[in-house]
Amino acid sequence: MSVFKAYDIRGTYPDQIDAHLAYRIGRAFADFVGNGPLAIGHDMRTMAPEIHQACMQGVLDGGLDVIDLGLCSTPQVYFSIGHLGAAGGLNVTASHNPSQYIGFKLCGAKAVPISGDTGLKKIEEMATAASDPAPTVEKGSMTSANTMKDYVAHVSKWSDLGRPVKIASDAANGMAAHTFPEILRANPEIQHEGLFYELDGSFPNHEANPLKISTLADLRKLVVESGAELGAAFDGDSDRCCFVDETGRPIGNDIMTTLVAKEILKHEPGAAIVYDLRSSWILPKTILELGGRPVKERVGHSFLKARMKENDAPFGGELSGHYYFRDNWYADNAEIILLSVLNLISRSDRPFSAMLDELMCFHSTGEVNFEVEDKEAALRKLKEAFADGKQDELDGITISYGTVTDKDWWWVNLRASNTEPLLRMNLESDNLDIMNQRKEQVFEILGVHPEA
Repeated sequence: MSVFKAYDIRGTYPDQIDAHLAYRIGRAFADFVGNGPLAIGHDMRTMAPEIHQACMQGVLDGGLDVIDLGLCSTPQVYFSIGHLGAAGGLNVTASHNPSQYIGFKLCGAKAVPISGDTGLKKIEEMATAASDPAPTVEKGSMTSANTMKDYVAHVSKWSDLGRPVKIASDAANGMAAHTFPEILRANPEIQHEGLFYELDGSFPNHEANPLKISTLADLRKLVVESGAELGAAFDGDSDRCCFVDETGRPIGNDIMTTLVAKEILKHEPGAAIVYDLRSSWILPKTILELGGRPVKERVGHSFLKARMKENDAPFGGELSGHYYFRDNWYADNAEIILLSVLNLISRSDRPFSAMLDELMCFHSTGEVNFEVEDKEAALRKLKEAFADGKQDELDGITISYGTVTDKDWWWVNLRASNTEPLLRMNLESDNLDIMNQRKEQVFEILGVHPEA
C-alpha cells in the first residue's frame, strides 16, 4: 500500500519511509512548488529529526531556500508558512499514528493544503520515479526561524475571557506539550491541570488519538477530581482537540462545532459555517435557526478549507476534531478552538454540561469502523436496500428518511476511509429505538459485526 494518502504522506519507519525516500520527497516537493522559501518543521517522534534533515536536503538540492522551523506542531507550521510569507512548507509528522509511523503534511503558500487532488499524486510520481532527478545548477540556502513567540501572540488573539477558568488537558506526550504551555503562560487567567506534558514519541501513556474514548480515561478522572470546568485532549501533532464536560462526559465534535457556531453567528450574522456530512443534524438546524448558512462538505481538511474559502466562512468543523478558522489562513488549530470554548464558558452562568445538553437532543451511533473486502459492493448493497430513501453521493452514500422537522426521521452515511483500509458508518435519528433498529439493519445488510 502506498504511503501517499489522500491528504498527506504516512508510513512506518524505516521499511516504508526512510531517509532516502524523505530526501526524494523533499526534492519532488521543491520541483512541484518551483519557488521558495519552503518552511519545514518536525514533531517529537524519535526518527523525525533524521527524516526532517533528509527532506530539507532534498529541497536544498532542488534549488530552493529552506526555513528550518525545528520542533513544531502542525498548527505552528501552518502559522509559520502564512506569517513568514513562505511559498509553502511541510511538517514531518504522523499525527496520531503509533510510534513506528512517520510522515509529511504538505502545504502551498498561505498554508493551502496539498492533497491528492491538488498535487500530492504528482509529488508521488516524482519521488518514486525509477531515475534520480537531474541535479540543479544552484543549490538553495538554509536559514532557521523560531516562530513560537509570534505563534503564541497569534493564537492568543482568540482569548477573551470574562473571568478566570479552570481546565484540565491531556497532551498525550505529543506536540501540545511543546506549544500549549507557552499559550498558558501568555494567558495566566487560565488555571490548568495537565496530563502527559513530556514530549515522548513512543507515546508511553496512551495512543495520541482522542477520538478513541479509551484514551480519555485519565483525563475524565482528572477533570472530576480537580473540579475543572472542562477537559481537552490533543492528538499527536496538536491539530485536533476533543472535549469532555465538567462531569467527565465526552462530547461529540459536531456538538462543539454547533456550540461555537452559535457564538460566531452573533458577531457575523448570515455567515456560512462549513461542516462535514457526518455531523449531527442539530448543526445545520441550529445554523439555519440563527440565520446562518450551513454548508455541507465531504470529509477531509483540504475539502473543508477550500469550501470555507469559497464561502468566506469564518468557521468550520469536522467530526474528527479538526476546527478551521478563516482568520488563521482557513487552517485547523486545536488551541484556537479551546480558547474559543473557554470564552463561552467564562461568560455563561451555566456549567459547560448544561450548555451542551440542549444540543445533544438526537441519538447517534457515533462513527463505527469495520473492514470489508469489497467496499464498492458494500456501498451498492446499502443503496439497493434503501432505494426508496433520499440518496446523496457527496462522500460515499448518505441515505435519509424524513427531515429534521419530522418525527422519527433517520439517516445513515457509509463511506470508505481515505487514510485506513476501513469503511466508516454514521447513523442518527431523533428516536433512540429507531436508531438502534436501523443500526442493526445496516449491519445485517452489510454482513458485519463491528466493534464501535
